[in-house]
Amino acid sequence: MLNIKNLNFSYKYQDFFINVGLLLWIAIFNTYSLSSNIWSTYASSILALGFCLLPVLIFSFIKSKLKQTLNKKRYAIYLGMCYFILLPVFTDIASILKIGELDSSIFISTALAAQTLELMLIANQYYQKKVQHIKWIKKIGLENAVLITIILLAATISVMAVSSLENPIYQRKGFRLVGFEFDAKMLLYNFGTFLGFFSQFLIMYLCGYLLFLINSRFLVSKILKEKGLLIYLLTLSATVAILYPLLAQVLISLPINTVFGRSIFVANPFEPENAFGAFAIMLISLPVVLALQWGKQNNRIMALEKEKSQTELDLLKQQLNPHFFFNTLNNLYALSLQKSEKTPESILQLSELMRYTIYKGQEKTVKLYQELDYIEDYIQLQQIRLRKTLHFEFNKQVDNDQIDIAPLLLIVFIENAFKHGIEPAEDAATLKLSLITVDNSLSFTCENSFDPEEIHETNGIGIDNLKKRLELLYPNRYTLHINSIGNIFKAKLKLQVT
Repeated sequence: MLNIKNLNFSYKYQDFFINVGLLLWIAIFNTYSLSSNIWSTYASSILALGFCLLPVLIFSFIKSKLKQTLNKKRYAIYLGMCYFILLPVFTDIASILKIGELDSSIFISTALAAQTLELMLIANQYYQKKVQHIKWIKKIGLENAVLITIILLAATISVMAVSSLENPIYQRKGFRLVGFEFDAKMLLYNFGTFLGFFSQFLIMYLCGYLLFLINSRFLVSKILKEKGLLIYLLTLSATVAILYPLLAQVLISLPINTVFGRSIFVANPFEPENAFGAFAIMLISLPVVLALQWGKQNNRIMALEKEKSQTELDLLKQQLNPHFFFNTLNNLYALSLQKSEKTPESILQLSELMRYTIYKGQEKTVKLYQELDYIEDYIQLQQIRLRKTLHFEFNKQVDNDQIDIAPLLLIVFIENAFKHGIEPAEDAATLKLSLITVDNSLSFTCENSFDPEEIHETNGIGIDNLKKRLELLYPNRYTLHINSIGNIFKAKLKLQVT
């Protein structure tokens, strides 16, 4: 069974592993042409290049931790220092000292490769977070992406073919080559020829694309999945036997087959070489098709898991709100029995709390200052109805009250403190709260007195729901510690809010 912790560990150091791979490949290219001292040269190359890439290796190793503890601006500063200050410095040192007896150009190329790799990783991360979720991009899919690539490839080769038509460099005895040329003037004057080339190259590539589609939509998704490997291979063989002579005849009939002086395809459509080409397209595309099928299945599983988590979260919110209303209505009932003058004020405060719970409580996140206002109103409402003395302290060290937090998380501790500790107390009670934020890290502590002789339930509906919500909303980004010492009950929550 797959160990989730090991999987998270591998993702955490993924960029470090990729950079190690870059280092090893450069060391391999520096060694492969040697005939003696191969392993010693390989080892010395790794050490020399490792010194050159030392800042990058260290940064990529701790990258995941830096992203969690630093804000975006500070992380960008660390990234820039690593790749544009420290990396060039280490590259210069390695070049001057000629570590491993390597040429300075190798160190410079290695540094540039590392910078390019990091840019690719940043671009990929941006694509994963922003671009791939755009609706029209999601609709393209792999099959349509292959088709678009085929069209662009056919157009590119046609442009080069027209651009090099009259260039003697590409003329050979009895045949003509397609040069790597682009001539807008030639393309404009021979636009009809371009369209002819383009349509014929496109037909050539679409023949291969047809085999790819049959493999993807029928042979793999139906035959291989439902009937197994043997039936898949036999069906693949029969499919090729039916199609390859017909497709070969189409390609042989294209005028472009002889335009360049020699036949691109042999004259006999039943030539085994044509069958081998069809088999090659099918089998080479098999890993791509399998990856496509796996991706679709995995996306469906992830969508179902997300839907299940959202359903569970909605149920937890439905449980939370009645629990809150039950407590606060009890408060008002007690005040009305006392015919207290504070009853109208309490009703007004309760209406504000209910408004927050009903509307803000249904949102994914709220600003921290909104949650704090809600907590302070709730405590004030509780203090109005308390007969006994409450020693209340609230230590706030908030450097940014605009950070986003899931609504109605912190209030659970306070509700629990009043219900199980403060309200049942016969004498004075204490409640100490502490809220500290540093960058994107939030630490909240709730301490309250209680009677140790009374049965003290620490896992009521509020705390149980809180734990489930934390697991759904902040997986692997929170710690929760609950304990009691003497007559003090203490709960401490730490969150990475972004």
